[in-house]
Amino acid sequence: MLSRLRHWSQHIYARLPALIPSCCALCGDDASQAICDPCQMQFFDAKQHRCIQCAIPLPLMTDSTAARCGDCLSQAPAFDATLVAADYAAPIDQLVLALKFGNQLALAPLFARMLRDAILRHNEGTLSLPTQVTAVPLGAQRLADRGFNQALEIAKPLGRSLGISLLPYLVKRQRDTAAQALLHPDERRKNMRHAFTVDIRAIDSVRGKHIGVVDDVMTTGETLNEMAVTLKRFGATRVTNFVFARTQQK
Repeated sequence: MLSRLRHWSQHIYARLPALIPSCCALCGDDASQAICDPCQMQFFDAKQHRCIQCAIPLPLMTDSTAARCGDCLSQAPAFDATLVAADYAAPIDQLVLALKFGNQLALAPLFARMLRDAILRHNEGTLSLPTQVTAVPLGAQRLADRGFNQALEIAKPLGRSLGISLLPYLVKRQRDTAAQALLHPDERRKNMRHAFTVDIRAIDSVRGKHIGVVDDVMTTGETLNEMAVTLKRFGATRVTNFVFARTQQK
């Protein structure tokens, strides 16, 4: 009887997508997955020319897979590369806001899956993956107010799917900072300066390593730059950002 019940439950579980009506999280049309095929092709699978270092969109005539934007050429950030799943624009921005401020934690594995697919597609699979991955940490007060760190919620399934060890508390904030979105671009770098440090117990996990840093959105890149500055100060040899959505301009 027990074996029959187990077989029946596994059979039903396998058929759940077909038995339970579902709709696309972006367009609302019927879909067997969280994102329908047309939206997947339009917002996630379209090849986008991007700066290899900061992932800002580049003109279509740029044909080099290692091209850098003018800002990264003139004043290179501390991080070495950035990979993103999509542009931070409608309707993707609403998904990000739903996770970040609407407590829709079920979106985090979806973000991780889209980001994983983008990473594996990048440069036809020749990308050197990090040895460890971590997430941009929240300040103590913001973490208490929100109840979770959206970057860490994305990093958990992403690390598992890529087979990379997740070190969730590798980097910690030394102080609470003002929300970057509320600041003028010129103030953002000053706001993040010396905001992070590496736990003394984790130094051996950083020294000589390639570290991946996960975040939900990248705008000017100041937060991720300060993360990379901190990691390299403690001996990291390379830092790659894995970001779900990238604004189309800094």
